[in-house]
Amino acid sequence: MNIVLWVLQVALAFLCISGGAYQIFKLDELKKGVGAMRALPRGLWMFLGALGCAGGLALLVPGVTSLTAIAAGVVAAQSLLISAFYVRYRDKAPLPYSVAMVLFALVICYGRLELQPL
Repeated sequence: MNIVLWVLQVALAFLCISGGAYQIFKLDELKKGVGAMRALPRGLWMFLGALGCAGGLALLVPGVTSLTAIAAGVVAAQSLLISAFYVRYRDKAPLPYSVAMVLFALVICYGRLELQPL
């Protein structure tokens, strides 16, 4: 189970860091196709992008169970919020990506707290 959790952590960390960096540095490009990106303030998206990057990095810190579980919880909350924005503004294309991140993060959080602590 430990190996499965590490694979999920690395995959989610990659998604968080790459997605967060894209939100920070390519927001104007994202605004072209995503209504929520156009409707909400730039500062909010930059904050959520930075939070995603920090959460992704925290998922990779070995040997700190509580930090990993907290980081996964933060990523789940952030992704759930972003999913709600996508639903509210009827953005269908990015929604599955956000929902998948919520599910990955919840599995990691539960796994690191209950199943296989580091």
